[in-house]
Amino acid sequence: MAKRILVTGAAGFIGSSSVDALLARGDEVVGLDNFDDYYEIERKRANLRRAEREHPERFRLVEGDVRDEALVRRLFAEGRFDAVLHLAALAGVRTSIGDAKRYFDVNVQGSINLLDAARDSGVSNFVFASSSSVYGMSAADAFVETDPCDRPLAPYPASKRAVELLGHAYHHLHALNFTGLRFFTVYGPRCRPDLMASKLLESIVHHKRIELFGGGDMRRDFTYIDDITAGILRAVDRPLGYELINLGRGEPLVLLDFIRILEQLSGARAHLFDAPKPAADASNTSANIDKARRLLGYDPRVSVREGLGRLWNWYRTEQP
Repeated sequence: MAKRILVTGAAGFIGSSSVDALLARGDEVVGLDNFDDYYEIERKRANLRRAEREHPERFRLVEGDVRDEALVRRLFAEGRFDAVLHLAALAGVRTSIGDAKRYFDVNVQGSINLLDAARDSGVSNFVFASSSSVYGMSAADAFVETDPCDRPLAPYPASKRAVELLGHAYHHLHALNFTGLRFFTVYGPRCRPDLMASKLLESIVHHKRIELFGGGDMRRDFTYIDDITAGILRAVDRPLGYELINLGRGEPLVLLDFIRILEQLSGARAHLFDAPKPAADASNTSANIDKARRLLGYDPRVSVREGLGRLWNWYRTEQP
């Protein structure tokens, strides 16, 4: 049965991909985005052109900020949403350093506005985009949702963990179904320009020099966007009470190997220079996805080589 869903951060990388996936299966979507200038606004607008062109009867874009409580209340009063997919946030571990007040204002206060409105309007399911960065400098071979997450390395993961905890409070007090999805190093078409995959493409195609932290020896659980959106849709469809769930591939890769695969696919070299690993960066990330498999039927299918091939083909076709 088709649902009516509010997607915040709808114009972003994961947001617009989720909007397309929801519309493709027949849902009605209201997308909220403030089009901040963290990166090019026109790039964000382009992310939603397909949705606006192909589904004008089932997609409505609202330009606004999750911190605007009156707007949020009005949207919920008009929308009668079945579920909320809350992806809006100030992103970036490193950029959050020295900007904690603004990150908490947007990421935490904005989330409170949405949680309050969801509670008061009887929304059946609230799905929140968290991050693997909440695990901090974990030494575990694979991160499990029960691992301690009380040592954040920067304000960004601290803000994400704060919303996870708020979700538990709202579930406990108001029986709001809340699922926090911890994303692991997502890449693919529409990738944000500050992410490593995008920087590598720019370096390879436009010969830009980029930093290679720690000699490229860090491991990351690179996860293709289509696998992430598949997990998101399953979470939207399954009110689970209160759950925190890893969404990754479960097969971490050394960063230098990720770079070499993209170089092989493109037939060119990235222009890299060594730099020390920032204090806010974890050395390794790796997702244990047993819980996602069990509760969501999540089954990531796209290998890194296949995913990078798709990304490279998209970049050659879509980017100048």
